[in-house]
Amino acid sequence: MRLKDQLGRYGERIAAQVLRDAGLRIIDTNWRCGRGEIDIIASCGSTLVICEVKTRTSAGFGEPAEAVGAVKAARLRVLATQWLSEQDGSWSDIRFDVVSVLRGPAGPARVRHLRGAF
Repeated sequence: MRLKDQLGRYGERIAAQVLRDAGLRIIDTNWRCGRGEIDIIASCGSTLVICEVKTRTSAGFGEPAEAVGAVKAARLRVLATQWLSEQDGSWSDIRFDVVSVLRGPAGPARVRHLRGAF
């Protein structure tokens, strides 16, 4: 597995734990279709939470969450619609979150959970 992929999986594991610790229930991870991937799908009560995880080893090019721009947000909205069309569940609301994981050379990762990021 490539180093970049390992870093991404690390960040997704950390993010899933942060979401669980915040009281969310993880429904699915790494859901894929022909249009792309949703990192984490969770629920917070009756709210469906679509979560993008961004992981970096430094902030040299900005905070990880800054990598989620308008194009990525639009793609996640389309993917969420696709995922919802395949489900039987009912949610009263949908929210798009970003979890930013910054893994430095030593010590624990710095994690930010941005609720309703877009």
